[in-house]
Amino acid sequence: MKMAEVFPIIPASAKSLWLLGGVCLLLMLILGALAYTAYSSRNARVEVSPEGLHIVGDFWGRAISLQSIDLDGARVLDLANSPDFRPRRRTFGTGLPGYASGWFRLRNGEKALVYLTDTTRVAYLPTSEGYSVLLSLAQPDRLLEALARQIRR
Repeated sequence: MKMAEVFPIIPASAKSLWLLGGVCLLLMLILGALAYTAYSSRNARVEVSPEGLHIVGDFWGRAISLQSIDLDGARVLDLANSPDFRPRRRTFGTGLPGYASGWFRLRNGEKALVYLTDTTRVAYLPTSEGYSVLLSLAQPDRLLEALARQIRR
């Protein structure tokens, strides 16, 4: 019986391993961002304090001073009855079925920071900063009352 002759292939350079490692790292970062978004979509909240309104949730949360909120223009909306306030185009944010957060353009052309999970109970807060805020809340009228109490202080 004849022995087969073996001819090894020259091993790939380390460059290919670095590329593969970079792709794996990028995939892990994307998976982490998606997991954080999923967690945040279930745990976002709004806090009202003497310093202002603080939105806690995914990548788009922020603090908004009381002085920049136009409480006279604030109101509770059902977006089915107020189609001009519906988000039309996402400019920088998250858009998933049943969850929208981040920066959007509304149908009326306004720029808005949006945290929407339910379009029937939405607090609409215009600001003097060139954008409005839309928040899905269980009791949006209570948010407006809390803001009014903080502003009166």
